[in-house]
Amino acid sequence: MAEPTPTPEIKMIDVVLQSLEDAKAEQTVAIDITGKSALADHMVVTSGRSNRHVSAVADQVMKALRENGFSKPRIEGLPHADWVLVDGGDVIVHIFRPEVREFYNIEKMWQADFAADAH
Repeated sequence: MAEPTPTPEIKMIDVVLQSLEDAKAEQTVAIDITGKSALADHMVVTSGRSNRHVSAVADQVMKALRENGFSKPRIEGLPHADWVLVDGGDVIVHIFRPEVREFYNIEKMWQADFAADAH
């Protein structure tokens, strides 16, 4: 069976955001970094309620990406599930437990960096 290929009207960011909503991820923030970073076009930061929820959210994002024809994303951090990174290429998703997210506060760092670039 061939891998599905993404259709032009389906954007990776939309697939990611919908899968996060379906997985009941919390406090999702999407940051458009198009042209500001060679890493990706979007950075998404979200939270799961527990290690188990963080792991389930990551699994759901990966499944949604595959089902919509996007190549298999890379994933890091699953064994502990305090902070899981799903790298889909165009979209990088950080899924945290709330206290770990608060400690690293990466969305504030990225948003501040881009606000400074705008001036």
